[in-house]
Amino acid sequence: MYSEIEGKSTKFRLLAAILGAVLLAGLIAAMYMEHYGHYITGMSNQIVWGTPHVFAIFLIIAASGALNVASIGTVFGKTMYKPLGRLSGLLALALLVGGLAVLVLDLGRPDRLIVAMTTYNFRSIFAWNIFLYIGFIVVVAIYLWVQMERRMNRYAKAAGMVAFLWRLVLTTGTGSIFGFLVAREAYDSAIMAPLFIAMSFSFGLAAYILVLLAACRGSERELNNELLRRLGRLLGVFVAVVLYFTTVQHLTNLYAAEHIGVERFILLDGGIYTVLFWAVQVAAGGFLPLLLLFYAPNPNSANPVRRITLACMLVIVGGFAQVYVIVIGGQAWPLNLFPGMEVSSSFYDGAIASYAPSLPEIGLGLAGVALAGLIVLFGIKILRFLPATLAAVSLDPKVTRDSTP
Repeated sequence: MYSEIEGKSTKFRLLAAILGAVLLAGLIAAMYMEHYGHYITGMSNQIVWGTPHVFAIFLIIAASGALNVASIGTVFGKTMYKPLGRLSGLLALALLVGGLAVLVLDLGRPDRLIVAMTTYNFRSIFAWNIFLYIGFIVVVAIYLWVQMERRMNRYAKAAGMVAFLWRLVLTTGTGSIFGFLVAREAYDSAIMAPLFIAMSFSFGLAAYILVLLAACRGSERELNNELLRRLGRLLGVFVAVVLYFTTVQHLTNLYAAEHIGVERFILLDGGIYTVLFWAVQVAAGGFLPLLLLFYAPNPNSANPVRRITLACMLVIVGGFAQVYVIVIGGQAWPLNLFPGMEVSSSFYDGAIASYAPSLPEIGLGLAGVALAGLIVLFGIKILRFLPATLAAVSLDPKVTRDSTP
């Protein structure tokens, strides 16, 4: 059985007020940047994608991964995950809308989006992504409908399969934005697409677990600890896969002579980018969550909530650092306009670009997170996205009875 949350508590109102305030501040920041121009930000002619793009890309790829729980339940027939499917779809939609909102408001001229939606260059991956993002919203909305409408439950597996394939294509398209940019030595790699898919699984599941824990705790609903442990172990697998593809990405670039310079910049001489890569992305966002999820002193303790919560938070922090290094660090390295030749001019040719995020950029990025949070918060208040209880959910894979009301 599913039910809405009451949404009348002081905690609910306080959380809604905080998220609303952050969203309002982000809108003010967007208006401020549009009025005065992007020169007030840390962006420049060298670094044209700033911190708002980092937030937007993180939210978009996390949206794809957040749907993973619903796919496991319907597409792969794991019964114990089926009660979690509705919240999974809601979170996926919320994260995508939040990411796209930041992306649109960071264009400088949001009204130019009309041009992008009416004039298409199908040789550009950006044009394809417009269809992928809008299509994802439509597909997931239909997927939620067939799950929530009793008469349509028999189509849930088919809708889930379409949603599963669509999100793989969507994340492939987002990763290909970077993989196809041959002018940027840090991006030019076919590994970017599978890397982004792995990142989406990891970031999206971490975000989903945190939202699930917060929703259950806020509405005083019981949660099966064994189910939580299994979600944690699955997250650990995804974290390990991200580390694997990251290793392959950098080893491949090190093998290619033309990429040695940018690899040395990211891995050794990049200053803040090197620190973010090794200390935050790899150590705090990779190995430490693996230790918490698999090698804790007592990983099978009766109450794994704190350990898994900390692991999820570290995965999100490390994931944000990874996207920051890819997006900002990749642009900081100078364009190689004339391979094999030295370039010198007064326009920073051959020079490493500097960048420091401004307060309006951070505010706009956080507004996307706040918008996603508000969508989830009022979604679970208005409609039946949450199971009434997860304490008695079946962990037996042989049990196939659906608990949809």
